[in-house]
Amino acid sequence: MADEWAAALAEQVETEASAKAAPMEELRDDGKSLVGNDKLDVILDIPVTLSMEVGRTQIPIRNLLQLNQGSVVELDRMAGEPLDVLVNGTLIAHGEVVVVNEKFGIRLTDVMSPHERIKKLR
Repeated sequence: MADEWAAALAEQVETEASAKAAPMEELRDDGKSLVGNDKLDVILDIPVTLSMEVGRTQIPIRNLLQLNQGSVVELDRMAGEPLDVLVNGTLIAHGEVVVVNEKFGIRLTDVMSPHERIKKLR
């Protein structure tokens, strides 16, 4: 039985030693526009979720169950502070609410650079 374990361990060590890491290109921010880059053309039509966050809070489940129509929940932001703009849950910008033709929108006031966004992915 011990010989079988020794053989299996030896085989595993050989497999790990012979495995080579696949070459990967390093992500760099060269200051050029990302749109139009041939390498990115493949993903440009993939849909993502864009959301705006007014603020957050934490409350006990007891208080959550007591909420009803007309309840007010205090958030961690002051009135007038910019909203967070998130793409798939990752912060990419800040903005302010606007109304255009009776529809809500957001005016971006501060957009993170591609370099900053790449840093957050690591």
